[in-house]
This record gives sequence, C-alpha cells and structure tokens, in this order.
Amino acid sequence: MYVALWRVLPGPAWLRVILLLVLAAAVVFALFTFVFPWADAILNPINVTVERP
Repeated sequence: MYVALWRVLPGPAWLRVILLLVLAAAVVFALFTFVFPWADAILNPINVTVERP
C-alpha cells in the first residue's frame, strides 16, 4: 500500500516526503475535527452502567 502511494505521488523524493507529511497532517486533522467527536458522541464514556462493588 505504501509503495503504491509512493509511486502515485509526483515529483522527486524530497517532494514526495513533503506531500506525505501534508497528507498525514490532513488525516490527523480530519480525525480530531470530525471522527473523534462523532465517536465520542456515540460511545459517551461518561454514562457507564457498571456499578461499583
């Protein structure tokens, strides 16, 4: 998978590294902005149903 991604990106190796870093930052930003808040709303770890012994 990583080899295919490396081959698809244009330019020399240093440009590919920069593009991969930008893409990784975009994925992390999307996760923290959209996916994690959505999952937190569904999972809601504050409302636990396990009682203390």
